[in-house]
Amino acid sequence: MSLVVVGSMAFDALETPFGKTDKIVGGAATYISLSSSYFVKPVNVVSVVGGDFDQDHIALMHERNISTEGVQVKENEKSFFWSGRYFNDMNSRETLVTELNVLGDFDPIIPDSYQGCEYLMLGNLAPQVQKTVIERLTQKPKLIVMDTMNFWMDIALNELMETLKLVDVLSINDEEARQLSGEYSLVKAAKKIMAMGPKFLIIKKGEHGALLFNEDKVFFAPALPLEEVFDPTGAGDTFAGGFIGYIASTDDISFENMKRAIIYGSAMASFCVEKFGTERLKNLSKEEIENRVQQFVNLVAFDTVLQ
Repeated sequence: MSLVVVGSMAFDALETPFGKTDKIVGGAATYISLSSSYFVKPVNVVSVVGGDFDQDHIALMHERNISTEGVQVKENEKSFFWSGRYFNDMNSRETLVTELNVLGDFDPIIPDSYQGCEYLMLGNLAPQVQKTVIERLTQKPKLIVMDTMNFWMDIALNELMETLKLVDVLSINDEEARQLSGEYSLVKAAKKIMAMGPKFLIIKKGEHGALLFNEDKVFFAPALPLEEVFDPTGAGDTFAGGFIGYIASTDDISFENMKRAIIYGSAMASFCVEKFGTERLKNLSKEEIENRVQQFVNLVAFDTVLQ
């Protein structure tokens, strides 16, 4: 099943309690496409980079059947750059540097070969850019999944609300869900947000798992307790890649199948945090992924007799 992924391809410089990196490849589209490539081929990426972008990474994407035909290269400009420092709890972080560079005036181009896609994953970008992508598709996809963040709620709320009307699934974290809805209760928040347009809502809670809402139905998936978390950067995008990749591979957009997709997304995210950047996502085996999914199944499986 055809999948289009839209988002940033960037450089990150990271510092965590476990160490620090110089510039390494990151960005939402990078994590989403690598993660989803384990489930569906090809993955078609729409993004923009500068002439400084790592060509070895482009080659890796091609090896994983990720098409970069929709990636614009602006030779005389620089790629998006973000630098951040994580605190000891690994849930909170401080942004040190943000340089939009080529992302500042990103005008997404959809190649003809991407048209007719059945699944669309909109990584975290300006809501107007996300809306433009939807409008430039000649045929509405079977499922549109969108990620966003509190930054856009602060500076582009009207554009965000317009884009929300066009998507099927919204993926945000608990803090963002509370800000967008004005409700502290995540159940109340979910009802308000789904009334804005999305039929399904995923609320990510970091090391505490994720919630899936649809109408009056709720599903909770735990996060896998890991001995060590080296770098949480990209975990949410890796989760989204596993989620949309699994759904595209099964071609089933029912709530029951989305529950399975949440588990596969969570499994992929648990790999991502084990090393810096995209390192852990480069060479996973099918067996590793299935074993990790089984760990999630074992985590919540129990027998009981109701009296």
